[in-house]
Amino acid sequence: MTLMKVPFFNYPKIFSEDETQIREIVSDVIRRGAFILQQDLVDFENAVAQYVGAKYCVGVGNATDGLWMLCRATGLKEGDEAVFCSHTMIATASGIYFTGANPVPCEVGSDREMDVESAEKMLTPRTKAIVPTQLNGRCCNMDAVLDLCNRKGLMLIEDSAQALGAKYKGRCAGLFGRGGIISFYPAKTLGAMGDGGCVITDDEEIYRKVAMYRDFGRNAKLEAEEWCLNSRLDNLHAAILNFRFKKYDSWIARRRELASMYHFHLAGIPQLTLPPAPDSDPSYFDIFQNYEIEAQRRDDLVAFLRKKEIGTLIQWGGTPVHKMSKLGFTESLPYTERFFEHCVMLPMNHVLTNEEVLYVCEKIKEFYG
Repeated sequence: MTLMKVPFFNYPKIFSEDETQIREIVSDVIRRGAFILQQDLVDFENAVAQYVGAKYCVGVGNATDGLWMLCRATGLKEGDEAVFCSHTMIATASGIYFTGANPVPCEVGSDREMDVESAEKMLTPRTKAIVPTQLNGRCCNMDAVLDLCNRKGLMLIEDSAQALGAKYKGRCAGLFGRGGIISFYPAKTLGAMGDGGCVITDDEEIYRKVAMYRDFGRNAKLEAEEWCLNSRLDNLHAAILNFRFKKYDSWIARRRELASMYHFHLAGIPQLTLPPAPDSDPSYFDIFQNYEIEAQRRDDLVAFLRKKEIGTLIQWGGTPVHKMSKLGFTESLPYTERFFEHCVMLPMNHVLTNEEVLYVCEKIKEFYG
């Protein structure tokens, strides 16, 4: 195939496909002076809530803040512990830590999601919550997670930052427990022009508290009830997200088409372990935020693809959270550590062409002979 350049994430192309409309939205918001907590945000919150089937949605400055607010609203506090999967962004642990609780990492499973058996082994009398990450646009085995929470009397709080619209047995990520968070970081399936996020929940009191926490701890009457910070989703971001959200289903459909192509062309390579193909299990609806594989000779493969101008990414800089010893973690999670020797993500976004995916697959085949 002709040499081509395939960036891991093509920010310019994603902007240029809607440049005219985005410029018009920016001009409109600025002319109206509609910057903070305006109608565009309310409309977007309502659209997200309706899409996922939640009663409430609160737009916040970023998903990390959202997770901290959600954890705090559930009553997680100093002296408590919450178990999370070490194959995640440090943000998951941060959301727990800043409530005063102790984040406790557990193993990743063969499905790249939380290993529920490992999570159970990490429980102590101080454990109050399980915080699974719905990673790469796929839900965990939520039957197993819910069973653990119900047997042990634990809260379920979801880091669903990468999983807007991902489903397990027909239910959207973020709505299995007390609530969940979604990220609108620019490289997410629905990206803003900067940081952004939201909290979704069916619990009215959690909704009230999170709405208060994002605005200096002030209630609807602008009376400060608690000390808090400022983390509001900018109205400008909300207006752009509202426009982009109208095309979201088609973007997810395209990601699933691309995942099917990757699966078809790479499934026969014995040195690779691929994520499940779309619709391979009717319990799951995956949105393919990322296409993460496990590859033998991973570092050599990455270097080879770089020479062919193909971008890849190893999540979290190649370091699971529990290996961040400067933060005080001391756990040994051997399966997760082995996993991080092989994991790598291939390009995955809705502006990829069939030709680009075929080029990536051909070069991977070339590498493995």
